[in-house]
Amino acid sequence: MLPDSMPELLATYRDGLLNDTLPFWIPGAIDRECGGYITSLDRDGTILQTDKPVWFQGRFAWLLATLYNTVERRPQWLELARHGIEFLNKHCFDTDGRMFFSVTREGRPLRKRRYLFSETFATIALAAYGLAAADEAAKRQALDLFRMILRYHTTPELLPAKVNPAVRPMKGLAMSMILMVTAQELRKAVHDPITTKTIDGAIAEIERDFLKPEFRCVLETVGPQGEFYDTFEGRMVCPGHAIEAGWFILEEARVRGGDPRLVRLGTTIIDWSLELGWDEQYGGLFYYRDAKGLPPTEYWHDMKFWWAHNEAIIATLLAWQMTGDAKYARWHQMVHDWSYAHFPDPVYGEWYGYLHRDGTVSTSVKGCMWKGPFHLPRMQWYCWQRLEETRRAAKGANQRESDA
Repeated sequence: MLPDSMPELLATYRDGLLNDTLPFWIPGAIDRECGGYITSLDRDGTILQTDKPVWFQGRFAWLLATLYNTVERRPQWLELARHGIEFLNKHCFDTDGRMFFSVTREGRPLRKRRYLFSETFATIALAAYGLAAADEAAKRQALDLFRMILRYHTTPELLPAKVNPAVRPMKGLAMSMILMVTAQELRKAVHDPITTKTIDGAIAEIERDFLKPEFRCVLETVGPQGEFYDTFEGRMVCPGHAIEAGWFILEEARVRGGDPRLVRLGTTIIDWSLELGWDEQYGGLFYYRDAKGLPPTEYWHDMKFWWAHNEAIIATLLAWQMTGDAKYARWHQMVHDWSYAHFPDPVYGEWYGYLHRDGTVSTSVKGCMWKGPFHLPRMQWYCWQRLEETRRAAKGANQRESDA
């Protein structure tokens, strides 16, 4: 599939983003009355509820500002990013500096979780917007918010534990990987050593504590020093999460000029996750697997979720770009072809989010508290950019060869 079909693939990702995904959310998700974005939409864009997930206020603002920074300086994208930033600052921060998880349409607080994900996505939104608008105050706010996140993350007593830490102390993969990518995005806007330090620490923690060669997987939950818990939760593997962590590491390798150690680590994670997660009977990625091959308990363990496939499409493309290994081209074709055969809605656009194991649609919802304008458009944007980068490099090489 690669590189012969590169022009076709590039067009698929570029045109899918600009002509299909973005038009589904703009103007449908833009709340001109109360501010921010409404992301709970049915298949045809009908609003299903008006409560607003705070992390999507950050995620969509980040996407819009990033498109402005990297694709085209469209005034609409910058204005809509500002629209989300203003709602975040007006309604989504609690008095302690932390953020809510969900608010009403008007911005009244509904729920605050013990996780720091609203804060991480607000950080990348502020950073990208600060870069786009040349807004130094937004950049400073992003850095200050990131420092607060790190303080909460490294001070256990500040956040309630999921399980009694005196009996079974635990930590999750999610924060390590999210801190890594948050620092990567923040680094684009601010020059502070805390970003690279955080990235290095997150990569080291994933490799040291979550990567389990004896099971050929990356675990979702471990003890404080990487201890393995032989429980349902301790054996849980989410292939999509692990693949996402793998490509974040490959992205860092790319930024650092192809660091071979990071390339090996990232591709190892991706290899093991595809090996464990791919459904040989129906195709697509399982949502959960058990590290020891025992039965998973979550009822959605064998469903196919959109975001995991978005991450696998990115990961396999980036792994091919970084290594040139044909196996990643084959994997990219498999994941791409299965995803594009099952998730896109040919009538109303965008992607369904939730499929049964056999690839049939489970629900027509296009947006909810968990799905919105982030994973799919990020995949389309990122793959478009990487393919364009590869195309330019090949063109330059051909030109040099011709000149010689």
